[in-house]
Amino acid sequence: MPGSASNTCLGPWPKDVGIIAMELYFPSQYVDQAELEEFDGVAAGKYTVGLGQARMGFCSDREDINSLCLTVVQRLMERNSLSYDCIGRLEVGTETIIDKSKSVKTVLMQLFEDSGNTDVEGIDTTNACYGGTAALFNAVNWVESSSWDGRYALVVAGDIAVYATGSARPTGGAGAVAMLIGPNAALAFERGLRGTHMQHAYDFYKPDMVSEYPVVDGKLSVECYLSALDRCYSVYRNKIHAQWQREGSDKHFSLDDFDFLVFHSPYCKLVQKSVARLMLNDFLKHPSPDTEAGPFAGFDAFRDVKPEETYFDRDVEKAFMKASAQLFETKTKASLLLSSQNGNMYTPSVYGCLASLIAQHTASQLAGQRVGLFSYGSGFAATLYSLRVTQDHTPGSALDKLVSSLTDLRVRLDSRRKMSPAAFSEIMKLREETHHLASYVPRSSVEDLFPGTWYLTRVDDKHRREYARRALDDELPAEPELVRTASASEHIPSPVKKMPRMPTAVAGPVAGPGATSSN
Repeated sequence: MPGSASNTCLGPWPKDVGIIAMELYFPSQYVDQAELEEFDGVAAGKYTVGLGQARMGFCSDREDINSLCLTVVQRLMERNSLSYDCIGRLEVGTETIIDKSKSVKTVLMQLFEDSGNTDVEGIDTTNACYGGTAALFNAVNWVESSSWDGRYALVVAGDIAVYATGSARPTGGAGAVAMLIGPNAALAFERGLRGTHMQHAYDFYKPDMVSEYPVVDGKLSVECYLSALDRCYSVYRNKIHAQWQREGSDKHFSLDDFDFLVFHSPYCKLVQKSVARLMLNDFLKHPSPDTEAGPFAGFDAFRDVKPEETYFDRDVEKAFMKASAQLFETKTKASLLLSSQNGNMYTPSVYGCLASLIAQHTASQLAGQRVGLFSYGSGFAATLYSLRVTQDHTPGSALDKLVSSLTDLRVRLDSRRKMSPAAFSEIMKLREETHHLASYVPRSSVEDLFPGTWYLTRVDDKHRREYARRALDDELPAEPELVRTASASEHIPSPVKKMPRMPTAVAGPVAGPGATSSN
């Protein structure tokens, strides 16, 4: 059973360490990208076709990084009927910094008070959109280490992505993902298969401590993202080849060996280009590609291209996007549901894409599959790694429960309120002017939040923040103390399948608009 030290060890490691459960949170309001195009006075299709974005979620002044993470953690614990004393490590990945010293993790410890559990390792990790992945690796490494005490690890990735008025603003978004980590997981990490690339660049960064807005070099950011993808794929491929050779196989690795591919998604069009990019890598590394038939037909002219010279080569991009279209449709497109409908969540982005993939497949379709994940954070840091889905998809299995818990994703997205671009613009202006203030009481309505959402009530004159939680409806216990106590060695019960729908109240007026970054 996940979390049990007594029966999960295989050699020196617990067996199949990975993701057991997931929970998502995104704001209850969004702006339509087609309407935003008109409001911003840009050409129709610039955001919807050029970026591949349909809607963008955003937060009012009632929400900050602490409230987002409080919401998603409590939601995961309630939906899986878990007690807080079964968590031994809590890691947070975020780049939404509201305090240069106090971690988000320490704020989350409020949820643990009634359980009496203060023996919880871990702290915040920050590097643009990569922080969530670093936190996840830390959690997995803890479970596989001599420090593990048999309890679960909990990883939280959360961010509010906002940009100053201009061309980058449509690539914003907001949300949080919580992941329960332990042995016998539905999604197990493939041990030894991580390809990482780290390099110094000023493609996207936040030097202004007073502003939520980043400094962005859009073209450089895309180049860094694609170059990191090239390097990580090369390292991953070398490592899996080495594994296969030790097993006596001389098989050549290609994209065909990934059943699904999931990417950090600054905007959906870049993900589609990334699939094409990996096909280019396969083509260039293939010892003797067939350019007469098959996916590489007619590609003789590209045989000697240098990858570092093709980041903005339209001929190469067009040819390989066309050649990889079917691969994108079958392996990646389903993962972009949340990204297209909510926008870039920064650290949770790649995990929102993973959840989207799971939400749109059955347990039997996912069983036994290899999922490749590419995580990128500007500055920059990147890793390509893989998860193996368990073969067991029987009713009540870990995989069945994970899939069931995410099947309502589209319903939840459709339950949000649509806000006008003018109202969105006013909210952005309000956040810009107030997010750093002391002695501040938020102005937006609490009733516009999803039931069960934590929200900011006030910031006192010493910048101390206070929070409350909007009541849940009757579908879930109203308070955490009503949740059944479970030891880490017990099976996680089937999650509640229905999420409370959003209230129908319409929000008051609020604010507008948006270089494209790959943070």
